[in-house]
Amino acid sequence: MEYIIQIKPWEDNDLDLLFRINAPEMMQHLGGSESKEQIFKRHKRYLELGNRGRMFSIILLPELESVGSVGYWQTTWNNESVYETGWSIIPPYQGKGIATKAVKLAIEEASNENKYKYIHAFPSIDNPASNAICRKFNFQFISECEFEYPPGNFMRCNNWRYNLIGQ
Repeated sequence: MEYIIQIKPWEDNDLDLLFRINAPEMMQHLGGSESKEQIFKRHKRYLELGNRGRMFSIILLPELESVGSVGYWQTTWNNESVYETGWSIIPPYQGKGIATKAVKLAIEEASNENKYKYIHAFPSIDNPASNAICRKFNFQFISECEFEYPPGNFMRCNNWRYNLIGQ
């Protein structure tokens, strides 16, 4: 089955989606589930990204069902300002190509801003699905690295880089 999606800018009513994404099976590669207070703080950060990036909910069409999130945000990596990207798809919709389509749309948005040369993804080395998405888009594999996420929790990640210029 071919799924049709759209991404829409994160809104206040996407808080419920953030709680669904916070399920233990969804957070196993990200240091575990967050507390209710942490979810509220994350939601506020998503709403207030401003010109530092954008978060989106992923909407399945024509059902208009929220099935995940995707986004990019400004960060500094090795003393260089870059975008970082990340995505989450709720379990019933994983493995159906939805994340791939959503990441493509988010990369197009980031590229259209003409702000940074690169966008990086840092999936856990133990997350084969997210690493496969990076390979599909021909992200350049830079190296394995230690990455702090959430704050205070260090994990082994793959550093993937995608050139946004001329996309």
